Amino acid sequence: MPLRSLLTMPRLLRHGSAVGADLLPDEAVVLDEPPAPLRAAVSAATAGDHGPARDLLAATRLGAEWERRSSWVGVLAESALHTPGWLDAWLTESPEDPDALLVKADLCIHRAWAIRTGARARHVSRDRFRAFFALLEDAVPVIGAAAELNPDDPVPWRIALTHARGSQAPREVFDAYWAEATARAPHHHGCHASALQYLCDKWYGSHEEMFAFAGRAAADALPGSKLHALPLAAAVEYDVVADGTEDGPIDRSRITAAVDRALELSPFYEPGDPEAAGFRNELALMLILGQRFEEALDVFRAIGAHARTQPWGYFGDAREEFLEFRTGVRMQIASRIPFFATPPPSVTGTASAAPAGPGVHLLAIAAAPPAKVAEAALLCGVPLRIAPAGAAASYVALAPDASPGKRASLIGKDRLTGAADTFTTGEKWPALVLRRTGERAGFTLLHKGKEAAAHEWDPAAPVGEHAAAAATAAALARAYGLPDPRPLIGLLRSPDAPARRQADLVALLGLPPLPEGFGLRPDVLATVPDARLLERRGLLAGMRDTMADAPDRLLVAAPGERPAPRPLRWWLTRSLAFVFFATAAGYAWWSPGVGTLRSVLFSLLALAFGAQLVGQYAPRVRRHRKAEK
Repeated sequence: MPLRSLLTMPRLLRHGSAVGADLLPDEAVVLDEPPAPLRAAVSAATAGDHGPARDLLAATRLGAEWERRSSWVGVLAESALHTPGWLDAWLTESPEDPDALLVKADLCIHRAWAIRTGARARHVSRDRFRAFFALLEDAVPVIGAAAELNPDDPVPWRIALTHARGSQAPREVFDAYWAEATARAPHHHGCHASALQYLCDKWYGSHEEMFAFAGRAAADALPGSKLHALPLAAAVEYDVVADGTEDGPIDRSRITAAVDRALELSPFYEPGDPEAAGFRNELALMLILGQRFEEALDVFRAIGAHARTQPWGYFGDAREEFLEFRTGVRMQIASRIPFFATPPPSVTGTASAAPAGPGVHLLAIAAAPPAKVAEAALLCGVPLRIAPAGAAASYVALAPDASPGKRASLIGKDRLTGAADTFTTGEKWPALVLRRTGERAGFTLLHKGKEAAAHEWDPAAPVGEHAAAAATAAALARAYGLPDPRPLIGLLRSPDAPARRQADLVALLGLPPLPEGFGLRPDVLATVPDARLLERRGLLAGMRDTMADAPDRLLVAAPGERPAPRPLRWWLTRSLAFVFFATAAGYAWWSPGVGTLRSVLFSLLALAFGAQLVGQYAPRVRRHRKAEK
């Protein structure tokens, strides 16, 4: 470990739990969460009802809400890519509906790019390119029809600009599309974002042309317009996608200016506003890359629960990367605070101003009895409520904790999943962590201290890929000894009725049924019969208790309750062992014929048994003296 890490570790451990303590918990963070009206429309469309989507887009057309219309059409097109039946029904019912044709036009682009994939051209096969260009050719009349049916709408021209990029249209075609778009909405962010991609270096422009275009758009933008964040998008394209260097063609001052401009834009939007989540996620990343960690922490506060695929998807799983970068910011700040200093309010924060969204309900089902789970969970750093679930399983949930310990606050995932990661390490039995958040439901399978599988049912999300569902089903089948994983595949690929699907999965795996009220109220195990509490322990206390010969004594009924008294047999065996090893140690040290190793061993055993006796007797004496006073 580098010397710097050794020097900063004490500060990190001391201040890490306080820095950013007001951030929403990891389990509350969602990826690409659509606004409530759009989410309801997508859920209904996935179920086969296009009515809510029709009404929603009609309202954006009649109200000339072009920015909202552009983003909502994209989400609906993505939904239709995986479940096209609702859009086909809508077009059959109203073939001249400008909203339906607009979704179909965007769907044509989505289908083409799904074939091509987002890989670099050198990694795309000829067959894929042929199919890609054929689908783009088929999209031309659909885009034209959408533009003709609603001549004032700039969104068809945003789609046309994206089409120009994929079809390798020459600059004069792009310029014509751009003129049509700006004639209808000169400050339309979606059109500008699409044009920015055409003008970037990896497509048909250059870094300089991209930054100049973004700079002009921002200079002409109205106060509060997201066009002020267009230079930031150019900076992400240059620094992250193109991997710009210090001595590259773009001066670093332009990157800094783009970040500062986006920082000035952020206060125009409320904390937690999903409309601002796109540029705020990019802003957080660029602040981190510039080592401006305190400002990045403030931006994460403003983002709240709204993580976005861009830009975090460039580094891996977008949600996981968002959470890891957010935790890294907290740790960077904590490591720079002097050990004996108090973290300032600017980094500790107060109550989070961002709306928390729907509550997150978590429950684990461990394939082991409560005593086994308690013994394995002593070092997890969080209090747990554990209840028996049948003869050989346990329900496990987080217990209320007014002041989480330092280790708990540094867990890089939700605390129950982090605890399950700990208590399944070195064990043969798995644990299934179940979660419900609003309409969504999901699970994470932990086995031998590793995440073996994870899944989420979301009625507003597209149907999952068969290969991914098959891999998840196979992992579940291996963990729970199922001979045939095929029934699980269909269950995993059904996005409707998430709570029911989750309960069906638990039944298919042969696990005990979910407790009544799960997903509806917190601390669901508080009313379950025989539920007990495993209190949070410090590291040393946890290590000491791992040597307990009766792990069921570690569970208590209420916080602060004393464990059940030791039985008489325990006292007799420890007392006899202490007397025996103390006598043997004394004899060994005074007898020259006994080696030093045996003398030390007898002494250590005597001390160990003596410490157990004192550890049990001393609290009794203190309680007795306190009662006398």
